[in-house]
Order: sequence, then structure tokens, then C-alpha cells
Amino acid sequence: MKIQIINGPNLNLLGLREPSIYGSQGFDSYLESIRKTFDNFSIDYFQSNVEGELINKLHEVGFSYDGIVLNAGGYTHTSVALADAIAAINTPVIEVHISNIYAREEYRHVSFTGKNCRGVLTGFGMDGYRLAINSFVQSTMGT
Repeated sequence: MKIQIINGPNLNLLGLREPSIYGSQGFDSYLESIRKTFDNFSIDYFQSNVEGELINKLHEVGFSYDGIVLNAGGYTHTSVALADAIAAINTPVIEVHISNIYAREEYRHVSFTGKNCRGVLTGFGMDGYRLAINSFVQSTMGT
């Protein structure tokens, strides 16, 4: 199984950025633990602060991977282009948010991208990525 994790803008600052909201763990160390948990699977990682690069990555992997875990950051609430890119590909996408977007500012309550995803996980901290990958694993096992 091949899984692609895609993180959007400002998520390169995890562990440093607003730890009261996003926690104090950097994504690199979390990714290492996720890869150990799912050691029979290929888990690739991509992060960009640039909307077009996120779209290009979705197009690149969206026909050959088994699942995509996407945290589009602020683009979740603004990007019709990312929503269209998700709709255009075959690989299922699960949207993840570290914080509970519904417990935050009103503008964060809207997800342009979520309607084109298999599901949305919000508010589980970094564990949302593991839950998303586990969902892909469970769906391939037929459970």
C-alpha cells in the first residue's frame, strides 16, 4: 500500500507554531513514528506553502497511490482549485486538521476541500494522520 501525506502552508512550523493549538511535536519526528507503526506500507511525505505545488502533487500521485492524507492548512477554507484537484483524481483523499476547526474562528468552519474527500478528521491532534491511514488500511482489508 502506498500512502501520500500532503501538508499545506505553515505546517512546516509544527512544533514551533502556536504549540497551544498545534502541539510541540515537529512533523518529522511524528512521521518517523507513523512509518514505524505502518512499517509494511510506503508512506511518502510532501509539504509546501504554495497552493500550485499542492495541486501538482495531487495530480502526480492521484492516479497511482492507494490513499492521500491531506492537511491543506488555510487553503482548506479558501481554495476552489484544491477542491477541484481532489475531485479530478482517482485516489481517495482524507482531509485532516490537527485542531478542531469548528472550535476556532468562524471562517475556519468552512471546508471547500472536504466535500471532495472520503472523510474529514478534525481535532485529534497529530493522531488524525494515523487515524486516516488506518482508515485506508481497513478499507483495503474489507472491514
